[in-house]
Amino acid sequence: MSTHAPHAPGTAQPVALPATLDEAVAALAAQPAAVPVAGGTDLMCGVNAGRLRPAALIGLGRLKELRGWEYQDGHALLGACLTHARMGRPDFAVLMPGLAAAARAAGPPQVRNAGTLGGNIVTAAAAGDTLPVLAALEAGLLVSGARKGDREIPVSHLLAGRDRLRAGELLTHVRVPLLHAPQTFLKATGRTGPGRATASVAVVLDPARREVRCAVGAIASIPLRPLDAERWVASLVDWDGKRGLAPDVLTAFGEYVAMACIPDPDPERGQGGELPPAMLHLRRTVAALARRGLGRALS
Repeated sequence: MSTHAPHAPGTAQPVALPATLDEAVAALAAQPAAVPVAGGTDLMCGVNAGRLRPAALIGLGRLKELRGWEYQDGHALLGACLTHARMGRPDFAVLMPGLAAAARAAGPPQVRNAGTLGGNIVTAAAAGDTLPVLAALEAGLLVSGARKGDREIPVSHLLAGRDRLRAGELLTHVRVPLLHAPQTFLKATGRTGPGRATASVAVVLDPARREVRCAVGAIASIPLRPLDAERWVASLVDWDGKRGLAPDVLTAFGEYVAMACIPDPDPERGQGGELPPAMLHLRRTVAALARRGLGRALS
């Protein structure tokens, strides 16, 4: 390990640059309050705005094992330091079309070149583009720690706060099933061109389990899974045939998803009987994204 600034022996290093994963885990064990950093697109925004003051940083830029991917038991192990730009390339898109589409939509080139998959997950911003795709894929997160060893966390558990990274733990890989089936990601923004999502929808087909999985991002603090809508539309798909659905079924699916994620107010709880215009517009946006996403996946 090395630092950008000299330090006295035995004192905490303000910036550590481990060369291997074992060194990174050891550095984090020695300084549990340190913040691992790869692309830094979210971290530096917080630092520049005065919201964050990390006690120390552990740079992950030298860890080659976290910048690629490999195959294992019908899954892909994606390194946490994979950049959005790398995931957006054609060879990755063949492997993970939904995740590649989300990576290409993640922002302007400078953000895609620096921002990483692991950073998107750990930051867990509501508008994180990869999050609904990972939720629909039911991905697992592999974490390493010097004290507790290695373990796997369902991505939905981490995002919902049901499980968290413990002190001294580092997210190393994302374990994603290889479904060999269509996946789509669509998002709406408040402006033309790359921008922060106001709503996003990921749709994943799983022919082996005869499932349609859908996750809606950006409209809540975590991606939302409309499970009833998923089961309903999966029951209508001809999994052994052409898999197409009539336009009215696609429209009904979109509305089902939107109503599940943005329900009408409950008058009995004093919420009034109608959604405000902005929420109605958002619900229509989600319905359109879900309808188009499923239609493209089945086409």
